[in-house]
Amino acid sequence: MAEHAAAHPAYPVGLRLSGRRVVVFGGGQVAQRRLPALIAAGADITLVSPSATPSVEAMAEAGEITWVRRRYQDGDVADAWYALVATSDPVANAAASAEAERTKTWCVRSDDAAAATAWTPATGRVDGVTVAVLTGHDPRRSAAVRDAIVEGLRDGTIAAPQHRTRTPFVALVGGGPGDPDLITVRGRRLLAEADVVIADRLGPRDLLDELPPHVEVIDAAKIPYGRFMAQEAINNALIEHAKAGKSVVRLKGGDPFVFGRGMEEAQALAAEGIPCTVVPGISSSISVPGAAGIPVTHRGVAHEFTVVSGHVAPDDPRSLVDWASLAKLTGTLVILMGVDKIGKIAEALIAHGKAPETPLALVQEGTTAAQRRVDATLATVAETVRAQEVRPPAVIVIGEVVGEGPDKLVK
Repeated sequence: MAEHAAAHPAYPVGLRLSGRRVVVFGGGQVAQRRLPALIAAGADITLVSPSATPSVEAMAEAGEITWVRRRYQDGDVADAWYALVATSDPVANAAASAEAERTKTWCVRSDDAAAATAWTPATGRVDGVTVAVLTGHDPRRSAAVRDAIVEGLRDGTIAAPQHRTRTPFVALVGGGPGDPDLITVRGRRLLAEADVVIADRLGPRDLLDELPPHVEVIDAAKIPYGRFMAQEAINNALIEHAKAGKSVVRLKGGDPFVFGRGMEEAQALAAEGIPCTVVPGISSSISVPGAAGIPVTHRGVAHEFTVVSGHVAPDDPRSLVDWASLAKLTGTLVILMGVDKIGKIAEALIAHGKAPETPLALVQEGTTAAQRRVDATLATVAETVRAQEVRPPAVIVIGEVVGEGPDKLVK
């Protein structure tokens, strides 16, 4: 029978198991991998096994499955719509499989695919689409094909336009620190679905080259704003395109809510009754030091880090930063947008008690091909920036972690 079945391909089908009885034999690693999808499908799951992994046991304790703590017994498959046989006992597996055959219950066997009446495909889900791949007896190839399709759908490299009416959206997307590979999967997918992209100078520019030709790309720095401030003009552009029924992505560097004025844009949209999705991004405050080999925290060195905007000098009345308190901290200080003010910032920190020899690093164009790191101290940083011609964008890291790196021993 198995020989005859092998001559024909499997017939793919999606099982709707919500509220229907499913029985799983064995509480080991196979069950641990398969149970979450069965739970997500809403199945009424009975696990028959004398033991289980801690993760499977937690599912039982949470009431997600019913656990019968014993070995397989004849009759366990009764009334089940689907069975998963995955014990370490070949005799029990064969008996459970035989019962499933008698009761006409579709049955997956982890130990003998040829003896099973059903196979579990390599499955992935993205944006409401389930991708299921079967390649006979080559599960690694199935997984590889599944991964390629899911990744393509996520990042837009596989074009799969929706033919039903698509609801327009507005999304504030954090593009990460600069390397296009460091945008989130969701951010990249929304970019691929956009009609209009309003991009910051610090956003991952390489991603814009991947957009289809019909997508309107607007440089936020070049939006004419006349009597409006630049931010107001950007807000108005978002509102205008959203009201025109377009799908709009506001592509920002780093994270929209870390010195990105994202909340101002969200509030402006909300005032017009336009909902928006916020997609967090990898902040340069953490990722850029990391890319340069600097941990913002390190055991025995720094137990906290503080992120500060340096776009306003310490002696400027508009400054909201308590530099005196920052000087007393023993952890790491990360300064964004502070290259042209770093001289005055260093003076203020030293004046409030920070040691002049405190190590400091400036990481310019972090995570991109142009990245470079320049080291100094609080006492020497002003002259170093001038001599080395450090230019924005650069992240400044102050603290003992600057001296740590992969070549250092853990303290």
